[in-house]
Amino acid sequence: MTDAQQSFVIVGAALAGATAAKTLREEGFDGRVVLVGLEEHHPYIRPPLSKEFLSGAADRDSVFVEKPEWYADHDVELLTGVRALSVDPIDHLVALDDGSELRYSELLLATGSHPRRPEFDGIDLDGVHLLRTLDDAETLRGLLAGGGRRVVSIGAGWIGLEVAATARTLGNDVTVVVRGAVPLAAALGAELGGVFAQLHVDNGVELRTNAAVARLVGAGGAVTGVELADGTVLPADLVVLGIGAAPNLELAETAGLELTTGVAVDEHLRSSDPHIVAAGDIADAWHPLVGLRLRSEHWANALNGGAVAARSMLGLDVVYDDIPYFYTDQFDLGMEYSGFGPLARHAEVVYRGDKDARAFIAFWLADGKVVAGMNVNVWDVNEAVQGVIRRGNVVDRAALIDPDVPLDSL
Repeated sequence: MTDAQQSFVIVGAALAGATAAKTLREEGFDGRVVLVGLEEHHPYIRPPLSKEFLSGAADRDSVFVEKPEWYADHDVELLTGVRALSVDPIDHLVALDDGSELRYSELLLATGSHPRRPEFDGIDLDGVHLLRTLDDAETLRGLLAGGGRRVVSIGAGWIGLEVAATARTLGNDVTVVVRGAVPLAAALGAELGGVFAQLHVDNGVELRTNAAVARLVGAGGAVTGVELADGTVLPADLVVLGIGAAPNLELAETAGLELTTGVAVDEHLRSSDPHIVAAGDIADAWHPLVGLRLRSEHWANALNGGAVAARSMLGLDVVYDDIPYFYTDQFDLGMEYSGFGPLARHAEVVYRGDKDARAFIAFWLADGKVVAGMNVNVWDVNEAVQGVIRRGNVVDRAALIDPDVPLDSL
């Protein structure tokens, strides 16, 4: 079958899907490319939604992966506002909710995640918000812009803290409900989580630690407060729910694919079906560098995985072995993290630089090897940090923490 006779279908019109479509055309594929998106918008990037777009520092056009005309100009059929209902892996068909079907030669699933919804009462009150979509961010942006609101963020993960920092910077009173003793402890450990906790306290955010929400309270259909399990009521004009996300696996289930924490894919991002690949949030990919399955919900995974998935669809010999990466900006702290979370979980943390001044690089050491690194307000070092991780050498601890020793030499 020639390229022109082939039909490649991509379900999921966010960063992974759009990057895959672009890569297909860059690699010279001239067959049919269909990109199916549930939202009405053309594909956009999510990180700015809780950072510069939410704060008003970036405009709406800046969040889109490509300009609207790019898709038609490159003969990519972009179907927006359409839900894919099922996959028939025998006849290679994707059923859509408008009653139509798409026949595919190769299929990419990049269906992303959805925010978890808590089970306590009151989440349907006016003034209670999730932050996942561009529409969510536009609504919150308008509400936070004037300042003067009492904002409660339920959840102290990356989204919850980024929203809290943005809301506080805009002049709102902000309280963060933290389930444990320290925010981000699961991701970074208690010590480094404490760096972020102190950052927020120093900027006037109130942290309610070891706290559980009993319910949201309201009057006249609008939220007025967050009641904690101990009976305390936190006054609130606006509540943001940020308790994590779950992968959208329903479509993969209809295709009968092997599932783990996501869609089980190999190092080429191929699933248990030879004509279906997966990328982005849903891909639980075998990582050849560490011999583990990893699933990441961060934008770099969508960007880089989308490109690899496209090349796998074309039958190219490509391996997805990028080191997981993410970043955050909160108040005057900027951070980049690279590494393998499962290996870092019980590793020793050592520092190069001044942790108290929030200008340092943290390294996670396991069996003498660097398995993760995080640069905080130290720039142009991420590539070198990733190099140390990728080489997998047993490093000299004293040299690792010495700022005069080049990271490239370790």
